[in-house]
Amino acid sequence: MNITTTTHLNFRGDARQALEFYQSAFGGLVSIATYGDFGMPKDAPGADKVVFGQLESEDGFRVMAYDIPGAPADSIPGGTTRRENGVTLTDQPFFVSVRSTTLEEAVQHWDKLSAGASIIEPLAASAWSPGFGMLTDGFGVTWILDVATEQNAG
Repeated sequence: MNITTTTHLNFRGDARQALEFYQSAFGGLVSIATYGDFGMPKDAPGADKVVFGQLESEDGFRVMAYDIPGAPADSIPGGTTRRENGVTLTDQPFFVSVRSTTLEEAVQHWDKLSAGASIIEPLAASAWSPGFGMLTDGFGVTWILDVATEQNAG
């Protein structure tokens, strides 16, 4: 048996922009189908929004995304995350974790994802990794980036 798990991100009208932003950080190919492509009248409000979006890179990075129908663009994505006294406090249901094989690779992704982001934990050496960091990007998605070691490789 072979199972692939892909994070599916839900947006409030900016899924296309998010996928393009993530493409700038991770490379890969973006595929997008709109509600209009799936039969909604092209002149209907929301017909240009993403019903199926995906970013997939050759090195295995993949996320999917769509625009929640009728969600107000100015609604706030769920949850907040912060660090206090060495503990992560959050009310978000999930984080997206990206594990790189080298610190240089993690830094490249971090530098791009951190544009316009709220830094929760700066990318730096930790007790378990030569590089660990956490941020919430401008689209409200919280990311954990770290570097694989023998202890945390899984």
